[in-house]
Amino acid sequence: MEDTQHILSLSGGKDSTALALLGREELEANEIANLMLVFADTGNEHQDTYDYVDYLQNKVFKSVPFKTVKADFSVQMGKKRAFIQEHWKEDLVAAGLSEAEAEDRVAKALNILRPTGNPFLDLCLWKGRFPSTRRRFCSEELKHKPIDKQVIEPALEEYDDVFSWQGVRADESPSRAKLAEFEEHPTRWGLTTFRPILSWNVDRVFDMHRKHGVKPNPLYKQGMKRVGCMPCIHCGKKEMREIARRFPEEVKRISEWEAMVSDAAKRGVSTFMDARVTAKLLNTGTSVDEIHHTTHGIHAYVDWAKTSHGGKQIDLIAVAEQDDIPLCSSLYGLCE
Repeated sequence: MEDTQHILSLSGGKDSTALALLGREELEANEIANLMLVFADTGNEHQDTYDYVDYLQNKVFKSVPFKTVKADFSVQMGKKRAFIQEHWKEDLVAAGLSEAEAEDRVAKALNILRPTGNPFLDLCLWKGRFPSTRRRFCSEELKHKPIDKQVIEPALEEYDDVFSWQGVRADESPSRAKLAEFEEHPTRWGLTTFRPILSWNVDRVFDMHRKHGVKPNPLYKQGMKRVGCMPCIHCGKKEMREIARRFPEEVKRISEWEAMVSDAAKRGVSTFMDARVTAKLLNTGTSVDEIHHTTHGIHAYVDWAKTSHGGKQIDLIAVAEQDDIPLCSSLYGLCE
């Protein structure tokens, strides 16, 4: 048992917190000897989540080793700059831009493509686009890879066996329902993925919080379904409406990022939510020439989120609620 390291990713969400509490129980019962908690800072978290992770680290799990990791894309951004200088102008002219227009786009990209220190923003600047439901590279690049490189790889060199705990549940999606509780890595000897709360439902997750007297992330009492990013690319209509009325500063930040990432995009435009989907929802043009981050960006998606079913008329109830924000509006029954 001493030659085994257990590594648990703690995001500040309900599932990973319940998982960490389960891990602490096993540690205190001497069922496991070594446990480490890891927080992957994506740079796109709400301040309440950062404060909550700090609370967990310094109050709840103060006796458990804790490590924060952040992705760094400075090398990739440097290579992208070299590629832009060598190829973009010719490609853009071939695509129909004038030489002056091509040179302007190249200059904008080279000017903006520099590390900011924010992992999420730097990832999008490097890619020249935001992640989407069809190209969801954010979790892999911002969480899985930095945890693997900075924590799991060193652990495999030190310990005979490494268990990577995942706080996923089968009832979250059909794909997760197919996962196994234990899964040995096919090529890395000694590495096993462990999913101990796979069969749990959400009530059991919050029961684990109550059992240990640990408050959930406060965002769950403010209408949020998930707290991994603020907002998440999977954010739905109701949740985006809630974000817009409670946290307008987060919408403003994303809008500013859209302008920056658009400058780093070869097409000259990039939006946080899929612009083609937003265009369809708002019944506007969907061609490349008609789409722009100022007309199809996060603010346009928020406008749609305020409409009634069908997306064609403003929901007067939603407008009335805009300035009447309840202290608690939990989707999980946490307001009682």
